[in-house]
Amino acid sequence: MIAGIGASFVLGGAVVLREVVLRKSRENYLIAERKLDYNLKNFQIPRSSGEENKISLEKNAAIIKSIEKKSEAARVLGKISSGHLEVFEICNEYLAMAEKQLETVGVGSPRLAGLRRGREIVGEMHRYHLLSWAETESLSLTQKAKNYATISEKINTAQAALAVIDTALGFYPNETRLTESEAALKGFIGSIKVSHWVEQAERAAFKGNSKRAISLYRDALFFLARENVRSEERDAVAVKINAEIESLREVVANKEINKGTANSKND
Repeated sequence: MIAGIGASFVLGGAVVLREVVLRKSRENYLIAERKLDYNLKNFQIPRSSGEENKISLEKNAAIIKSIEKKSEAARVLGKISSGHLEVFEICNEYLAMAEKQLETVGVGSPRLAGLRRGREIVGEMHRYHLLSWAETESLSLTQKAKNYATISEKINTAQAALAVIDTALGFYPNETRLTESEAALKGFIGSIKVSHWVEQAERAAFKGNSKRAISLYRDALFFLARENVRSEERDAVAVKINAEIESLREVVANKEINKGTANSKND
């Protein structure tokens, strides 16, 4: 009994310790998130390219270093999509500023190499954080879409996820990760619509309304046909729907035969 009580104390102590560690981790996470928000909101890049606002080598290097710090903070809180988006926007501002500065910088100016190098460094962060934002945000929205009950909520949320991917594609149209995500989301939206019509068709068939069920199954095939990407799963669904339609046609035909036979007897 004493051993059992001792084990209970050890187990209880482990649970308490785990809660303390988790609480501390959450507190550190929230502190880091607030710090990131503050740093991002208070970070500005000069937008003017006039001679009086010429960016010196030192100023350019300081801006790049500051962006790198913001990038590191956003990477630490990798699952916070808004952090990646804000760092991306900062990078976008820097690249626009650097482009304007490069239009006026002299060929022999020492600023030329610094601006080009800055454009290269920030360009890499620009791509990384945009892709990270698109991936994190679209996955979050897709999961929400799966959890919703109504078809309208599912489709609207999935389309919001697709809009995120389309935004990223506007900057990197040839990025494989984005094109694959776009295709997957379009397929997901199509599957939601197909599932809706199949469910309606099954209900109609269960109630004995075979003609209505056939019409609904055809609607499902229509949405399947609108998908540009072929897959084994898609083809399997199409085969199953066509089989259901054929089965229901037999039911309708038998009903017509029975009806005709009944009318003949009455005559």
